[in-house]
Amino acid sequence: MDIASLAGLILCFLMLLYGIYSSAGLENLIKEYLDLPSAIITFGGATFSTLTSLSLEDFIGGLKSFALVFKAPALNTGEMIQKIIELSNIARKEGLLSLEEAASDMEEPFLKKGILLIVDGTDPDLVRGIMETELVSTEGRHKTRIGFWETWASMGPAWGMIGTLVGLVDMLYHMQDTAALGPAMAVALITTLYGSLLANWICLPVAAKLKADNEAEMMMKEVMIEGLLSIQAGENPRVIEEKLKSFLAPKDRAGGEEEAAGGEE
Repeated sequence: MDIASLAGLILCFLMLLYGIYSSAGLENLIKEYLDLPSAIITFGGATFSTLTSLSLEDFIGGLKSFALVFKAPALNTGEMIQKIIELSNIARKEGLLSLEEAASDMEEPFLKKGILLIVDGTDPDLVRGIMETELVSTEGRHKTRIGFWETWASMGPAWGMIGTLVGLVDMLYHMQDTAALGPAMAVALITTLYGSLLANWICLPVAAKLKADNEAEMMMKEVMIEGLLSIQAGENPRVIEEKLKSFLAPKDRAGGEEEAAGGEE
């Protein structure tokens, strides 16, 4: 589990509670900050507007993608580079056909698919084309999920403003009751608060996290493509290492150099 994402959501909620406690006290939380009609207008309107803009399948898939925020990546790019270097050493010593046995125990389906294409003697250009097509398709599915959260984030403040306008219209119709103007204005503004919370506490952070995860996965799969094609071309493991470590930040490259050198004879 990704503790940072979980901690961020919880700490944001605690900051909100602290702000309410500092200004109004916890005893006024339900009376002043919880309003059912405002919640229905804001959360209901934003949710169903998002549903309108998507297919039902994409809407349900977007909701399910919330769980991905808390999922820690199973393999990082540095580890994948080391795995590819190991495969290149095997292929250099025993030939490309020996990679089929290594692929049988592999959990990463994208890498396994590429290895099997190479073992089958597929033309390098065709291998690249097949793997890049799958890469583009995967990124497209990810962008659909990210777009769901970005759409919901844009709808939240908009429907919060709609709720505020509804409250203001009702307030203006009852201007003669001056004692009720303050509470009526407060209730009207609650919808704006709800819309901002939906966007900035939930939707935008989730979209940002999914974007970061997508970028990391795309980079790792690009490493796989370049690494496997280099193995198929018979390049030296040291050359493959130098090529692949360019995907890493400079601070992450030193450890990989030593491990790769140790696996090569």
